[in-house]
Amino acid sequence: MSTFARFVDGLARRIECVSEWVGRLSAWLVLAMVMLVCYDVAMRYLFQQGSVALQELEWHLFALIFLFAAAYTLKHDEHVRVDLLYQGRWMTPRRRAWVNVFGTAFFLLPFCALIISGSLPFVQSAYQFNEGSPDPGGLPYRWLLKAAIPAAFALLALQGVATLIRNLQLLASNCHAASQDRAD
Repeated sequence: MSTFARFVDGLARRIECVSEWVGRLSAWLVLAMVMLVCYDVAMRYLFQQGSVALQELEWHLFALIFLFAAAYTLKHDEHVRVDLLYQGRWMTPRRRAWVNVFGTAFFLLPFCALIISGSLPFVQSAYQFNEGSPDPGGLPYRWLLKAAIPAAFALLALQGVATLIRNLQLLASNCHAASQDRAD
């Protein structure tokens, strides 16, 4: 394996490690959100004491879970796709790799770049004006939640790069094996 191939493989491994870590952290956020919802419901229905801040924190946690679990989901190949085509009998692993390379390079990475560049002005504006909840008793620092959007899509783009690397490695190894077979 060449130095460049080792570097690229190590890069993909490090990206996948980050995606795994962030995904596991998201799983803990699910537990925190469930506990928070149970507490909020108990307080509202048993003691007639609700909290706008707690309700907002619930949807903030849900947003963080959804956003940050995306890279983990892509890493484990559990994302949504048209399985009718992708899982068909005629789709060999090599063809699937080509579909993944094409989809990642021409759809996933440009979409992530679009979301990142489009969301940064909203984060900047929210930070600049110290945006908070418009509801009385709501949470301050709305920019923190908005900052999760470009951060999560950056992580998704990084995992997309790792996915691209893995699929190109698969294609390269298939090409190498095919040329070996022809040589024999």
